[in-house]
Amino acid sequence: MQQFKRLSRLVLTVLLSGAFAFTFFSCNNNQADKEELENLRRLAEADREELQQQYAELSQEYEQMRQVVHDDSLLVQLEQEQRRAEQLIKELRAAKASDAAEILRLKQELETVRAVLRDYIRQVDSLQQLNIALTGERDAALEDAKQSRQRNQELATNNEQLRQTVEVASQLNATGVQLLAQKKNGKNAAKAKDVKRFVVNFAIARNVTASTGNREVYVRLMKPNQEVAAAAGSMTYEGKQIQYSARKTIEYDGEETHATLYIPTAEFLSAGTYSIYIFCDGQMIGSGKTTLQ
Repeated sequence: MQQFKRLSRLVLTVLLSGAFAFTFFSCNNNQADKEELENLRRLAEADREELQQQYAELSQEYEQMRQVVHDDSLLVQLEQEQRRAEQLIKELRAAKASDAAEILRLKQELETVRAVLRDYIRQVDSLQQLNIALTGERDAALEDAKQSRQRNQELATNNEQLRQTVEVASQLNATGVQLLAQKKNGKNAAKAKDVKRFVVNFAIARNVTASTGNREVYVRLMKPNQEVAAAAGSMTYEGKQIQYSARKTIEYDGEETHATLYIPTAEFLSAGTYSIYIFCDGQMIGSGKTTLQ
């Protein structure tokens, strides 16, 4: 009987010890589980905050790219990806910190969006490089065109100057101009009342740059009152029609050529200075004068 009591107490002690040990270990396991869950919650929250920041940066990068892209189709795609990133940000904010599967999905979506962004960056870079090349070619072409215009303008100016130089150089020049007043018998007259005709003598100087051939030479005799004496017709000079007193066709071969023109007059002549002007090829090539009593 005594032995049975001792055995009973021993069994009870063992049972109580086991129950106490189970209770102790169970409490410890619950505490560890709580700590592990809290750590997981913290990690998930950190992941969500990091993802949210990355999505916001992606959306901003897309917006910046839209400012420099001018290709319409590429702009449409960028806008779609920007809206996609913004939608993912909203989903991420709504996701629970403990929802690991949702956060994992959003991480995978982030990698997809990043890959798309890298592809667009390559496209934009290629377009920018192409634009730089085209801009360089355009600028070079514009510069070439500008230089060509300048060369053409300089050439035109030089040609005009050369033309004017040749034109001036090729103009005929009358030298040794002599105006004589003669009486009816052919002798020189000193008084205006005795004059029956005027004789004009001159020489066209040698000019190797002037064209050869027949030339029309005009003489314009001016009275002291600046009226034309013995008007015989009209000629063009400096865009106007003016009267001349005599005309003659001469053959010019580039060498000095002498010529004489006669101007008969039956009108009243007053005393004073009479002037003579010689024209050829639309230019005045010489002049002279004489004074009558």
